[in-house]
Amino acid sequence: MNVYTTDKIRNVVLLGHGGCGKTSLVEAMAYMSGLTSRLGKVTDGNTISDYGKEEQLRKFSISTSIVPIEWEGVKINILDTPGFFDFVGEVEEAVSAADAAIIVVSGKAGVEVGTQKAWDICEKYKLPRMIFVTEMDVDNASYRQVIEDMTNLYGKRMAPFHLPIRENEKFVGYINVIQEKGFRWVGKEVEECEIPEYNKANLQLCRDTLMEAVAETSEEMMDRYFSGETFSEAELRSALRVNVNDGSVVPMLVGSNILMQGVYTLLDDIVKYMPSPENRELVGVNMKTNEIFEANYDFSKAKSAYVFKTIVDPFIGKYSLIKICSGVFKQDDVIYNQDKDVEEKINKLYVLQGNKPIEVKELHAGDIGALAKLTAARTGNTLSTKAATIQYGKTEISVPYTSMRYKAKNKADIDKISQSLQKLTHEDQTLKVVSDAENRQSLLFGMGDQHLEIISSRLKNEYNVEIELSKPKVAFRETIKKTSDVESKFKKQSGGHGQYGHVKMRFEPSGNLEEPYEFTQEVVGGAVPKNFFPAVDKGMAESVVKGPLAAYPVVGVRGILYDGSYHPVDSSEQAFRMATIQAFKKGFMEASPILLEPIATIKVTVPDKYTGDVMGDLNKRRGRVLGMNPVGNGKQTIEADIPMSGLYGYCTTLRSLTGGCGTYEYQFNRYEQAPSDIQEKEVTARANKVAEANEE
Repeated sequence: MNVYTTDKIRNVVLLGHGGCGKTSLVEAMAYMSGLTSRLGKVTDGNTISDYGKEEQLRKFSISTSIVPIEWEGVKINILDTPGFFDFVGEVEEAVSAADAAIIVVSGKAGVEVGTQKAWDICEKYKLPRMIFVTEMDVDNASYRQVIEDMTNLYGKRMAPFHLPIRENEKFVGYINVIQEKGFRWVGKEVEECEIPEYNKANLQLCRDTLMEAVAETSEEMMDRYFSGETFSEAELRSALRVNVNDGSVVPMLVGSNILMQGVYTLLDDIVKYMPSPENRELVGVNMKTNEIFEANYDFSKAKSAYVFKTIVDPFIGKYSLIKICSGVFKQDDVIYNQDKDVEEKINKLYVLQGNKPIEVKELHAGDIGALAKLTAARTGNTLSTKAATIQYGKTEISVPYTSMRYKAKNKADIDKISQSLQKLTHEDQTLKVVSDAENRQSLLFGMGDQHLEIISSRLKNEYNVEIELSKPKVAFRETIKKTSDVESKFKKQSGGHGQYGHVKMRFEPSGNLEEPYEFTQEVVGGAVPKNFFPAVDKGMAESVVKGPLAAYPVVGVRGILYDGSYHPVDSSEQAFRMATIQAFKKGFMEASPILLEPIATIKVTVPDKYTGDVMGDLNKRRGRVLGMNPVGNGKQTIEADIPMSGLYGYCTTLRSLTGGCGTYEYQFNRYEQAPSDIQEKEVTARANKVAEANEE
């Protein structure tokens, strides 16, 4: 592949709802540009961008892939992102490397939740964007409905550049609003045609919208517009480029991916209207001088790059995908990773076409490429040189809140599973592995149930290890409400020295649920020698790890040793430790033991119309709604306290209730007493487990 300078580069991310046609659009672009000689299909599993086994099996995108296309002397780096919400981390990584976006909308399905989420992401990152309405060859596709819905949602920024021409319910051509000309497809080519009568009124409306947008770019243009002058095509295009780049105009185009219609004009318009990286601002910090470093994708400045994504594939190896922020990266350069404090040599530079690495000699500022086998590099790292060490801010990635417990199917695979999961977490920033030592369980956190199921499937198919996913154990705690007074003797005689330990203890609530226990002593007259106090303390420490009620950790208990006895020969630390353990079990159960459950504070953001359903569901989960706050754009944030046990499966339920519009976040707040039915259920489960163990 040729080397491209910054002004000849376009980095464009494809966004949209799952199944709207992003991957098939990439195929059409690749075929149109001559990159491929055949048109791949998602259903056949032979597309460039869906190269993973899971993607081919499930027929949808799971990870972001990059397909660089050469068009009219310009390199267009297409970033094809997943549309399903469980893979939002992939979208966020891709958007951090993009300079513009194309939001793909199915003319048949219309504006969907994923369309709105794509728009919100563009707003957040201030990305210029176009809307490409595809599937226009389908009978019930409606371009007009998409325009109306988008205009109702986002105002008069929507500017149709094309209008479809239909004959006998078939999509046969389009009208170019800027040129005021009609075009008809003849095979893969187009020829000029008459504008149908029924389209003329719409054409005038769209034309007026464009003229108004252009008039607003300067006072001179405004004066000319009001004096009745018409702008030339060159003036229109020049002004619209400014409008598109600042987001005040969002072009809308039409086409059909499968029939290759509208793809040529889309590629042309990407080159004409989308910004090159040199028009985008980017700043970091020079770590040597602590001054702001204005990179701005300037090839003449010190070299620096940002690792926006990592691919760790058992078949193709590890690649760090980078966007060059300044300077020029070349083969054999020595780069410095500020985050890891490591220098590494670049042996080869690549650009990736899906999973196919293509070697290049150099990459200029603004370009996207890949480095192989950078052992220390991770997503979010900045690469520069020791002479000019630069640091860029890390991309904000969504926090995973859906958790599942996992176990190895084969115990011999435990180490291999750990290593495989570590590789997957390097690749997927929204996957977290947590070891919950207190409840003796390993947890996987992801963006949803489907996300975790696919991780399990990848472990099996790519790393040859299997895990079982199950409902996570809730981190209950045990404590007491009253005071008890017990004594315990531990006696053992078996010839020679025996064992003797005798303690009298009181147990009471300490009032401090942050600490497992407190130990104090009030022994008088040496009934229990001081040298055995540590043994009693140790017995307490062992007892609180698994409580007598349901084997959960104990908190908030004070143990007071006030009397006892000892034997000058047979008494030992072991004996007093055992006597304390026995006393604790007895004393704990006599002091009104209770189960404490963890309570989280949850914030659920949903459109106004779903608030009633969401609050009803929270009530079913024993949640207590604390209040509602409007957050703009017709949305409310519902805040509630909810038991952690009520959060299992919440992600799927919320999406079902809100059609995918709802989002939530939560954090642990406190412990409070569990209801009697919950406590009874946990105690019974514990008793059954003990009984099963005894039978074995």
